[in-house]
Amino acid sequence: MKEKKDISKFATNEMQLVDFRIFETRDNQSYEGIYGINVAKVEGIVVFPEHIFELPAAPDYVLGTFDLRGDILPLVDLATWMRVCIDPDKDKNRKVIITTFNNIRIGFVIHEARRIRRISWKNIEGATFNHDSQRGKITGTTRIENERTLLILDLEGIIDDLDFYNPMKTLTNNDGSKKEIPQFSGLVLILDDSLIARKLLRTSLGNVGFDIIEAVDGEDGMQKLENLSSQYGDSLQDHLKLIISDVEMPKMDGFHFATQIKQDVRFSHIPIIFNSSICDNLSEEKSKQIGANAYLVKFDPNVFYDEISRILLR
Repeated sequence: MKEKKDISKFATNEMQLVDFRIFETRDNQSYEGIYGINVAKVEGIVVFPEHIFELPAAPDYVLGTFDLRGDILPLVDLATWMRVCIDPDKDKNRKVIITTFNNIRIGFVIHEARRIRRISWKNIEGATFNHDSQRGKITGTTRIENERTLLILDLEGIIDDLDFYNPMKTLTNNDGSKKEIPQFSGLVLILDDSLIARKLLRTSLGNVGFDIIEAVDGEDGMQKLENLSSQYGDSLQDHLKLIISDVEMPKMDGFHFATQIKQDVRFSHIPIIFNSSICDNLSEEKSKQIGANAYLVKFDPNVFYDEISRILLR
């Protein structure tokens, strides 16, 4: 008899964050803003570029573009993007954190990079405070030493704000003709803590006939599955056709969530797709080990619909 693979080792429910600082002024007082970005999205940290090329009609938070070893990257001022007032005394030693996510490279202006933190997703809460002062781009918070709060940025919001692309406009065949999207029916459970990402998934899946159930993290996703199991019992698979999950989520991340459902006979045969902004080979390999049917980087509609068709029409 074939030995059952232990997949729990692939789901630590932890993440590593680059802890960086932006020094602000509030009520004429200096304030140290503490922020975090997933290490998997960070290439490195460089000095502020000497030469910046202006972009006509760019938003106020886009300083322009700069040359990084032969590649031209957009340079985003995080403080301006989040409507934070900068402490001018601290703005002289700016640095740039180089990131890659959603298959796009961007440089972000910061003041200091402090350390790498390993944090359990259980200790990360979804952002529930009023986002208006920071343009709604905080996806989670966690406590660090001295009861201080670290804010985790929703980097997908930057892609949305910059309007780098409208993914639905790229829905074409190799010869340039318009792709005919398939049509399905039934339910799809989507898990993502980003409101922007859920909206895009809701639209994309609705376009092909699915009804959508949304969850904001792995714990919420498990509860939604329990509710569906109670409602449909043994016929759940006839109704729930697919699960699409982000990887980075508060409380329970996507890998831990997938491990839970793969070990539950009620849900283990429901196809699951990871839809993540992390574009590294390690994450893709981990998803295969857990038993996911696909690992997609947000968001190419051609690949998205092709993978759904491959999984559901085989």
